[in-house]
Amino acid sequence: MSSIVFDVKDGVALITLNRPDKFNAFNREMALLLQQLLDDCAARADIRCVYLTGNGRAFSAGQDLAELVGENPPGFEQILSEHYNPIVTRIRNLPKPVVAAINGVAAGAGANIALCCDVVVATASALFIQAFSKIGLIPDSGGTYTLPRLIGWQKASALMMLGDKVTAAAAEQMGMVYKVLEDDVFAAESLAIAQTLAAMPTRGLALTKQALNASMHNDWPQQLQKEDELQYTAAHTYDYNEGVAAFLEKRKPLFKGE
Repeated sequence: MSSIVFDVKDGVALITLNRPDKFNAFNREMALLLQQLLDDCAARADIRCVYLTGNGRAFSAGQDLAELVGENPPGFEQILSEHYNPIVTRIRNLPKPVVAAINGVAAGAGANIALCCDVVVATASALFIQAFSKIGLIPDSGGTYTLPRLIGWQKASALMMLGDKVTAAAAEQMGMVYKVLEDDVFAAESLAIAQTLAAMPTRGLALTKQALNASMHNDWPQQLQKEDELQYTAAHTYDYNEGVAAFLEKRKPLFKGE
């Protein structure tokens, strides 16, 4: 059985972490396979949006600790440089929106992979846990970068040090996730968000993602200049011209992601 289930439907790449007996904890095989699939999603023109979720009761429990104590275990330098850092970097650089559909527990690296996605939705029974402090580690997978920017320094610091369980409702209230969906409609409504994004002018969404990435390190004048550059590019896309034409002609636009 593959550690990840992959399918493409209506322009959406469906990536499902598939080690449910291990709460979708990452081992080397799954980490490298996810990187490969994200590369495929970036390259394929028929994929306009990525939908990332988990099978079973968890989104991901983070690192499979059993892998760290087996024969010839990988060191943390290898795990970060070859597993998690490439995953979160690919997600942030992917020129298409990535929806994280948090179907259950998201802990450790699993939580921080989720939080670097473009749109994060959670089922009402989901939990987020910065579990690193419980075993004497620091948050990784970009968590010390993304979480303070999402919810503020003080809240992020407390959650990282105390390792509290954060309910989906609390995560939504503090700005950690975009929206919480009731359990019985979660699968359908979270996928509908990805399908909506896939039908939008995804070249413009990719440029928006570039602007947000740049805002993490630019000062105000630099960011205005970046907006100018990206807006110029957006204004010369097929989708922009189609959007304006459809508005003037009072019809539904047909975007191509070009």
